Amino acid sequence: MTMRPRMSTSLSWVCRLSSTRPLPVGAKLLRPLRPRLELLPPRPYSTSTWAGSQPLKHASQLRKVAIVSFALGAVGCYGLQRGTDTRDAPLTHRVSSVHAAGGAAGSSSLLNASNAPSELPFTYGTPEDVTKAIEELRQAFPESRVSTDPSVLQLHGSSENSYHPSSPHSVVVQASSTEDVVKIVNISRKYRVPIIPYSGATSLEGHFSGVSMIVFVHLLRLSHSSSMPRAVYASTCRPWIKYSRSTVHILRQSFPEFPFSQRHSEADGDLTCQAGARWEDINSTLKEKGIPLFFPLDPGPGATIGGMVGTGCSGTNAVRYGTAKGEWFLSLTVVLPSGKVIKTRRRARKSAAGFDTTKLFIGAEGTLGIITEATLRLTPQVPTKVAMAQFPNVGTAVSAVNDILKTPYGHHIQCAELLDDNMMSAINAAGLVERPYPVQDTLFFKIQGSPESIMEASKAIQEIASKHGSSHFEFASTDEEAQEIWQNRKYALMSTLGAHLGTKCWTTDVCVPTSKLPQLVYETKADLAKADLKYTIVGHVGDGNFHALILFSNEKELEAVSAAVHRLIHRAIAMEGTCSGEHGVGIGKTEYLVEELGEGTVELMKTIKRAVDPLNLFNPGKLYPQNEPSHRRHVDL
Repeated sequence: MTMRPRMSTSLSWVCRLSSTRPLPVGAKLLRPLRPRLELLPPRPYSTSTWAGSQPLKHASQLRKVAIVSFALGAVGCYGLQRGTDTRDAPLTHRVSSVHAAGGAAGSSSLLNASNAPSELPFTYGTPEDVTKAIEELRQAFPESRVSTDPSVLQLHGSSENSYHPSSPHSVVVQASSTEDVVKIVNISRKYRVPIIPYSGATSLEGHFSGVSMIVFVHLLRLSHSSSMPRAVYASTCRPWIKYSRSTVHILRQSFPEFPFSQRHSEADGDLTCQAGARWEDINSTLKEKGIPLFFPLDPGPGATIGGMVGTGCSGTNAVRYGTAKGEWFLSLTVVLPSGKVIKTRRRARKSAAGFDTTKLFIGAEGTLGIITEATLRLTPQVPTKVAMAQFPNVGTAVSAVNDILKTPYGHHIQCAELLDDNMMSAINAAGLVERPYPVQDTLFFKIQGSPESIMEASKAIQEIASKHGSSHFEFASTDEEAQEIWQNRKYALMSTLGAHLGTKCWTTDVCVPTSKLPQLVYETKADLAKADLKYTIVGHVGDGNFHALILFSNEKELEAVSAAVHRLIHRAIAMEGTCSGEHGVGIGKTEYLVEELGEGTVELMKTIKRAVDPLNLFNPGKLYPQNEPSHRRHVDL
């Protein structure tokens, strides 16, 4: 069934950067899977519609939104709200105190939460203003860095891994420096054209989805590191800026050489890079240069620093090193909606001077500012050993991890990952392993420390696992086998798709207190089985976070998947958990924030947004709940 596409009059700036270097992780494992993935049916872009709505016939049915996506790593959000059909009237939404030119209009009154409107304010320009903005962008940047090519706009307006509403941007623009971003922001503000930041394009909740009337800023060109050798720059991506009539979006592309600054300090254990740098490239380059440090945050393959900041990411190392909301980002350089550039703090490891403004932008999903540079805290590389333990069920596996973490050896656990029996079967069927694994609920451990401490911790872990009914426990015999085991976990999505050809996958995540995780997983598996849906489950059991990868192949199954995801999230919140442990909110989970955080907290978030971005130009429609949530999604099949 193919849905009719919405008419999009958006002008997206897209400057696409093609990477010439493959991801440093998983290339070997991806080779046998690639022929299988090529058999998957293509997913048409930008034909999703709002639940229950008819295809739009006029651009005025959508509120104008501008999205800026930067290769610097900021993840952009889009506003996908339907407005009234004013036909010939300008696509604007009037809000008191926000009419004057410039980004500061009405900001003082917006600080008063008691008088603040329930919806975020904005006053956007007319289609003619968008056309003028694009022309000015063409004057400000070389022709090769500004694109309105329809195929480029479609490509960067949606994701193959997200089934939330989207449409092409209006224009995509490539940015390669903080100064470029300032130019784009100033033009956006001048013509009231919204902006969406874009980075590694690995997010799953519609963070960079396109909507009409948006400028799209591609930041992947902002990928050089000012505190590392030039080789780091060669392996990362330049930022691009993409403009949809109202959206600016920045994408990623590799380029041969980046400027080098002497601000790098191995002695201080930190690194300064642009937002388009990939975490894998940073770590691989540190290793190549013989620097015994690494950046421990490890989200999905291909994620960039800006997007990691925007979504407040974590990964498999979170049980030992925590998340992005820890102290791993020492300082950020940010372009505000006013066009001003700020640096949140200096390089000191701690500071009691004023607000921690760095944290203000972590998890803000590009709605408060566009990240162009970040100073990262590094940590020493510690020898590790990988082990695998199999259990009769999820409950015993999770209970074993909880007991292990409470022992004196708990701090030696760098990672504790759960793969359910369906996931183990999928890994075998996808053909990514040289020898098949037993199909049982399984834990993958990464144990760190000196050889002696690893040996002691391993004995304790094996004893506890045995008490909880573990039927099989083994260590990787070689470094290559250990790497293969861990890459199988990191490429869970690709394994799931490779094992079920002809299907698509909706991936979601939730997080609960660790003691509640077995109950949540049991209830979710029973719910999915009752709905007759195919799925796999992987989880960071050390911190109560798990991912459900649910498969579908037609519109009816998609409806069932959407409903199952909705039930899963409410189930997690009822257990004092969260709608997302690490994927972020985007447009996919805004409807759950009031239930999780409460009206007062959500209104505080909106008050901050109105104060920083009174014109609502940055990544509108993302993160902040709207009045009319929709639980039903559509996709072309």
